[in-house]
Amino acid sequence: MAFLMLRRLVQAVLILLGVAAITFLLLYALPADPAVLIAGRSATPQTVAAIRHELGLDQPLVVQFLHYLGGLINGDLGRSYTQKTAVLPLIVARLPATLILMAAGILVEVALGLTFGVIAAVKRGGFVDRAVMMLSFVGVSSPQFVVALLLLYVFAATLGWFPMSGFGTVNHVVLPAVTLGVLGAGWYARMVRSAMIDVLNQDYVRTARAKGLSSRRILFRHALPNAILPIIAMIGIDIGQFMSGVVVVEAVYGWPGIGQLAWQAIQQVDVPIIMGVTLVSALAIVLGNLLADVVAPFIDPRIRAQ
Repeated sequence: MAFLMLRRLVQAVLILLGVAAITFLLLYALPADPAVLIAGRSATPQTVAAIRHELGLDQPLVVQFLHYLGGLINGDLGRSYTQKTAVLPLIVARLPATLILMAAGILVEVALGLTFGVIAAVKRGGFVDRAVMMLSFVGVSSPQFVVALLLLYVFAATLGWFPMSGFGTVNHVVLPAVTLGVLGAGWYARMVRSAMIDVLNQDYVRTARAKGLSSRRILFRHALPNAILPIIAMIGIDIGQFMSGVVVVEAVYGWPGIGQLAWQAIQQVDVPIIMGVTLVSALAIVLGNLLADVVAPFIDPRIRAQ
């Protein structure tokens, strides 16, 4: 187990280096010039050149990247071009709001996915099964901004049950969490259905039925614990995806997380903030997968045995 964790950590470092390099190259290739945006349209070429020199943008690409890596080793994500402050405190200040939304969204999608996936597996081949699979397909295919705007119109503007935007109370988190959860629940429902059907056909389940155990006990005591192992891996991946994929949701709902910070940075071509948010999201994905690797042996004894 220790060797596996060590190998995972080495892979994580290499992944983060790769993400940093690819993101840096892509941002360097953008046609927009941060110096021009900072200086303004009426700025002289001398002013733009001075800003480029101040930001180090006039140096070769390799030098810029090595300088950025040197800062990363020391825990420095650089300074924002527009806000003139260190990137790390900006991300740390926005991180709690994103973590709250991420946890609520994962809770919603897991609850919905497990519920409908189990129902579809038990009722497989029937109308309920087809209806659940159709709804899950619609869920995973729906754009986030469409679902967000629809929920805002129905439950906030029309019914007035929830606030339009903001942060601070349980009511503020419901609609953003449901938006994220509904889109992810379709994947969970399909995965749970497939895993449950496979488990329900195993010999030990038939043996439990032959012993006269109730259907409820067989389902929740024997079948479901063995079918949720893929869900643990998906949750680990979702931790990172939610960190990087809440940009649209946070922008629509005015949620003050790192997604909204990234959206503002993209509009202003604030490269250090974009790089910082990307690396934090990549780190979250790596840590989520490590968490899944650690938890999985405690769920499935077969992995423990290996």
